[in-house]
Amino acid sequence: MQIWVDADACPNVIKEILFRAAERMKIAVILVANQAIRTPPSPYIRSIQVSAGFDVADNEIIRQAEAGDLVITADIPLAAGVIDKGAYALNPRGELYTRENIRERLAMRNFMDELRSSGVNTGGPPALDKSDRQAFANQLDRFLVRGGP
Repeated sequence: MQIWVDADACPNVIKEILFRAAERMKIAVILVANQAIRTPPSPYIRSIQVSAGFDVADNEIIRQAEAGDLVITADIPLAAGVIDKGAYALNPRGELYTRENIRERLAMRNFMDELRSSGVNTGGPPALDKSDRQAFANQLDRFLVRGGP
C-alpha cells in the first residue's frame, strides 16, 4: 500500500501528519503536484511534479494508484476515480470516501457546481481547524493500523 497525496490543495499541516506517519509506519507517501513540493529527506517520502493544467495531477494519481492504496484529497471526482480502481480516499477533514458514500458526495458536488454556475454564492468550506486535523490524524491511524477501512 502507498499513500498518494493531491498535494496542490493539501494543507501543510496535513502533509506534516502524513510525513510523520510515513516514518512511523514505514510506508510510501507520494505527493503529486504541478509545482515543486518540498519534502523532508526520507526513503518513504517523495514528490512527483506534473505539468500545469486542469486535472493533470488528479489524472496522474488516478493512473498510478492501485487497489488498496490510500489517496488524500478533497477533490470528489478524484476520490471517485481512485475508488473505481479499488483504492481508498480520505479528505483532509478526516472523512473516508467509500463505494457506499462517494456517489452521494459526487451528486452533491455537482449540484453545488450547478448552483455556482447559475450565480448563486454557495461560499466555500470553513478553514481547517484543530478538530479537523485531529479527525484526519485519527482516521489515518485507524486506516494504517487496520490496513484498510
